[in-house]
Formats: sequence, C-alpha cells, structure tokens
Amino acid sequence: MILAPRNDGPTVLSIEGGPSDVREPFIRQRRRMQAMLSALTDEQWAAPSRCVEWTVREVVAHLITVNAFWHASIVAGVAGAPTRMLAGFDPVATPALLVNSMSSLDDTAVLDQLVATNDALIEAVTELTDEGWIAIAEAPAGLIPVRLLVQHGLWDAWIHERDIAIPLGISTVAQPDELRLCLQFAAAISPALGIGLHRARRGTFAVDATAPAIRFIVEVGDCVTVRNSEAPDAACLRGDAETLIEALSLRAPMPASAPAEWIALLNGIEAAFDAV
Repeated sequence: MILAPRNDGPTVLSIEGGPSDVREPFIRQRRRMQAMLSALTDEQWAAPSRCVEWTVREVVAHLITVNAFWHASIVAGVAGAPTRMLAGFDPVATPALLVNSMSSLDDTAVLDQLVATNDALIEAVTELTDEGWIAIAEAPAGLIPVRLLVQHGLWDAWIHERDIAIPLGISTVAQPDELRLCLQFAAAISPALGIGLHRARRGTFAVDATAPAIRFIVEVGDCVTVRNSEAPDAACLRGDAETLIEALSLRAPMPASAPAEWIALLNGIEAAFDAV
C-alpha cells in the first residue's frame, strides 16, 4: 500500500504532553539498544528477527535508514520548511530495497553507521528549543509537531529493539515512561495512517492499561487526538501495557477481550503494511 500522508490543513495527530517529555526516554532507549547490539556475537547478528525475512543485521540496517529520515525531517521542520519525501512511499517495498542496498557492509560497519546516525539524531533532539518541539515536520501519517515525530521514533525503535532481543532470548526493559509514550503512539498511529488512506474508523476509543497504570482516550475524526482523560461510554481496550503495545504494533494478537471497535481500528496500519 502506498502511503498518503496528510500534508495540508490541520496536523493529522495530536497527543497531550509537554514540549520535551519524550527527550529523555528517546535518548535512553537508543543508547540501551546500541549497547545491546555492541555485545552481540557474529551468530546473533545473522540470526532471524521477528521481522519477516530480516535478520538482526538487516533490522539494524533498516534503523540506520530510518534514523536518517528522522534527522532530516527534524532539521527541515525546525527550519520552517518541512520535507515532502513520503508522498507515494511504500512502507513495505522501499525499506526492503534500502536494506538490500547495505548488504555489502559487514556487521562492524553496520553498527558503526547506527552509532553515527544515533549520535546525529540525539544531538538534534538534545538541541531542540521549546519552539523546536512544536515546529511542524513530516511523518508517515503527515505533518505533525516535532515532539510527536520524536515520539514516533521512540515507538518504532522500541518495537525493533524487541524484534531483535526476543528471538535471541535477551531480556527487554520496560521503563514506565517509555511504555506510556509507546502505548499512546501505538494506539494513535493506525487511525492516523487510516485518515490518509481513507480507512479511518471515526469515534472515541479508550485505553485502560496496567503495569503501569495508563489511561487515555483516542478521538478519531478529521484528525486523531489522544487525551489523558476517560470516556466511560467508549469502547475500552484493557490489558498489560507491554502486551497492548505489541498487539497494536502488529507483533501479537489483540487480547481476547478487545472490543470489536478496537480490532477494526487497526485497519489503517494493517493496510499500510499489507498485514493480515
């Protein structure tokens, strides 16, 4: 499926939070994943990941290319000239081509490139001012504030960290602030993508997670809004926070108790990634 990001009109996504509440979790997660990768053996680099047909090394190659996009989008957004690179982007075929283009690099070179792109991205995030955090930048769903672009980057890398660690039997870390930010974004990304693809399910949807306790609502209309409040009459998705992130990110089935409305809400991300 070709993405159709919304680059005109009001921003496609809004999530309540402070201008820089994502900075520390974003940096921490990238440094943690980098440390994990630095300790891998040659056999582990060549092992399968949870991403279909990708080894650990290929997932890392993918992260390098994504880091480059996040960095370019942040810099352009802060400068007041958001990029327009994702119109017509295929989130299945294009990443695979980019990963294949790095097939000649050995594991050390791939790790070195990840470290370099992490360093550049972390520097850009660290230097953001209050005005920079609210600047508008390009993301897969369309134009959004830089703070939410960074939140997208956290969710994406958090999931890929687990894509690598879980098949290798490496313990994963569940920091409460990372879980909150990732759960918010995982709940919002499908309807946000669905708006551009004309597959959005309108309505108000609630989340009530445990370990840690996280509650918010997702309002889907002409845009997607995440609010830290409750809606007693809304279809409510309940469960362990980590498990819900996995399910909303298409890494695990939805809980058996998930309302039909929430299962239908995944239509946007399923269409974008040609998922069944």
